Parts: sequence; C-alpha cells; structure tokens
Amino acid sequence: MNQPFAVERSERYCLIRIQTEKLDTMIAPALKSELVVLNADGVKNLIIDLSETRYCDSSGLSAILVANRLCKNANGVLVVTGLQEPVKKLISISQLDSILKITPDISSAIDRLVAEDVELGRGE
Repeated sequence: MNQPFAVERSERYCLIRIQTEKLDTMIAPALKSELVVLNADGVKNLIIDLSETRYCDSSGLSAILVANRLCKNANGVLVVTGLQEPVKKLISISQLDSILKITPDISSAIDRLVAEDVELGRGE
C-alpha cells in the first residue's frame, strides 16, 4: 500500500495531501503522529487536502481537530481544503464548519493561510 498521505513542506506552511478514499481508524493514528512530529518541528501553518477522500469517520475528524489544536497552540493556522460532499456533510453535521477554515482548493487555501498569517502579524 502507498503512503496514505504526503507531506510537502514550504517556507510558510506544510501541505498534507490525504491520498486515500477513507480517512478512518486505519489512517488517522499515523496522521495524528505525523501532525505531532511536524508541530514539534516548528510547523505552525498546515493545509490538509482532502480532495481524494470520500469518507471520514470520527477518528479522521479527531485527527483534523488535533491538527487544528496544534496549529492554534502554535499561533498558526489550519486550512482544510478539497472537501467532497460526504466529508463536507459530516463536518457540517458535527458543526465543525464553524471551527475549521475550509476552502475549495489548494490555491485558495494558500491565499487564506497567507491572509490569516498577515492578520496575526507574522506575514509580510
């Protein structure tokens, strides 16, 4: 099996592409530990791309919330992008759409992140 997610680092943020249809108990623990490692490594801003993910369960949501908390605690920003309808519904039902920053695609996620970064007084 391929890696369930890919991590791409850039100067300002880290992009995590979930490369599987299901973000569930098989993937979430590895994702959580990766998030903790990135956070310990000084990564403050994250973009999680879920465009390949059609299904997310409570453990997947939990991993996203861990990312959100780690970013917040580091005075950073988490942006979730590429939500497919079933995942969007779950996030909405869980009322996480009011907590999470959600964008339709990666380029708007980057724009949002840079804007938030500037707002927090850390950007150019």
